[in-house]
Amino acid sequence: MNEKKPIIDLSNLRGDFFGGLTAGVVALPLALAFGVQSGMGAIAGLYGAIAIGMIAAWFGGTDTQISGPTGPMTVVSAVVIATAIDTAGSLESAMGTIIAIFLLAGVFQILLGVFKIGQYIRYIPYPVVSGFMSGIGVIIIVLQIFPTLGHPSPKKIVDIFSGVGDILPLIDVEAVSLTLATIVTIYVFPRITKLIPSALVALIVLTTVSTLMGLNVTIIGDIPAGLPELKIDTLSSVDWGHLDVIFVPAMTLAALGTIDSLLTSIVADNMTKTQHNSNKELVGQGLGNMAAAVIGGIPGAGATMRTVVNINSGGKTKISGVIHSVALLLVLLGAGAYARLIPLPVLAGILITVGVGIIDYKGLKHIAKVPKTDAVIMFIVVTMAVFVDLLQAVAVGMVLASILFMKKMSDLTEEKFNVASVAHFSREEEWKDEINLPEDIYNKIFIKHFDGPIFFGFAARFQEMTRNLPEVTVVIMRMSLVPYIDQSGIYAIDDAVMELQKKGVLVLMTGLQDQPKAMLQNLGLIPQLIPDEYLFNNFEEAIKALENDSLKNLNPEKKMALWFS
Repeated sequence: MNEKKPIIDLSNLRGDFFGGLTAGVVALPLALAFGVQSGMGAIAGLYGAIAIGMIAAWFGGTDTQISGPTGPMTVVSAVVIATAIDTAGSLESAMGTIIAIFLLAGVFQILLGVFKIGQYIRYIPYPVVSGFMSGIGVIIIVLQIFPTLGHPSPKKIVDIFSGVGDILPLIDVEAVSLTLATIVTIYVFPRITKLIPSALVALIVLTTVSTLMGLNVTIIGDIPAGLPELKIDTLSSVDWGHLDVIFVPAMTLAALGTIDSLLTSIVADNMTKTQHNSNKELVGQGLGNMAAAVIGGIPGAGATMRTVVNINSGGKTKISGVIHSVALLLVLLGAGAYARLIPLPVLAGILITVGVGIIDYKGLKHIAKVPKTDAVIMFIVVTMAVFVDLLQAVAVGMVLASILFMKKMSDLTEEKFNVASVAHFSREEEWKDEINLPEDIYNKIFIKHFDGPIFFGFAARFQEMTRNLPEVTVVIMRMSLVPYIDQSGIYAIDDAVMELQKKGVLVLMTGLQDQPKAMLQNLGLIPQLIPDEYLFNNFEEAIKALENDSLKNLNPEKKMALWFS
């Protein structure tokens, strides 16, 4: 009989305290920077981090997740805020519309959770996710060009590129020096110690230096003291007659927050070997964003870096997320007078490192080695994310991935019926060699059949199968019916191999066809991760090797996972 989880789990209180406290320290400079970047001011970032962090942690479906303003959400929020200000004439006049959009985004997220839409996040192809994240990284970096040079930044990427030539003769050397010093500190300080987050060190040290030297750079300015006030009364000024002005950006934020949060949940699952509840997570995120909206905070999502910090520092339960928010609340109540002195070029330096960290270098590194269709999709998504719209970029990427995949499968099917030598018309016939396996072999193996392509629609189930593997010493994955593997599938195999290696499991794969084998070789999984000695032509050879114990002494110093083809 399963025991019901307690409402408050105090079994890991010490770890949760240090995990949450460390995550709060990491979150502080990011919250301030994202607030400034949004156009609503540093305090809006802090309000958002406190409200979302606490509510999403308590009501969400990922125990170790730390939530708050993130790069992707801030990029879209900045566009929403700038558009509303352009229409209304000032931030104060636009506040009602902004709050309505943020509030409605939270409502939409709750509805996505209630109607169980969260589970479908797993079907987003890797090239789309990669292009999406890299596009956001580029946007964040480009938006820091003007602040780094000592000038207010336009909100649109096109305006930044067209206007940067005009300000180059007007470079503020002090601003550039502070930004560069911030970047150097963030990357160099961890070599000295990792006990203190380098972004916080840069924030405190360079703010102190700037203040003591009297540098002539723009600072954050006044930050309201005390607890935030409710902004519900601003909704009375909203023109509900133009719902498209509110609904479309709210839906965009909800969709983006969903993708952002659930991708972080998957990261947390991989680190903690747990399984999050996607739909419950969306309800928690929606409630958090609604709470942030009513106190004038910017919306957010699950934050990957802060979640990783929390887990690595000992956080295991929802209490860690609550402690993270309490730590930020104490800063709000006691450090506002000092936070107002933070130079904007320092925040620009912090955000540049955030942008650099978001870019998917793994995907870019392999762009010439993955299927050309995946590379094209990634390039299109990056370009559209930077110059058009983040959500449109994901939509176009999904449509292209689906169409190109169907085209590839059509080509393979046509080829299969024209080349008799590669046809496999009966699955039962294909697997009949498993009958009457020797008992000593049968009791220690797990056989997984793959009946078609390993692509973006299957990758998540592949990883889930690996996590839920029974207690065995050998896994045999039969690949003879797999004609094609895309980039998502390759990375799923990569992750699974490394996970099984950690468990000391021998993995046997049989029947790799030409395209999957070429992909494994192009990306280096063969022979660096999967030695050639582990590749077998068929199931019988793999079983014979097990019977003869000929695998026992392969890589004795390392229990390598074996993937047989």
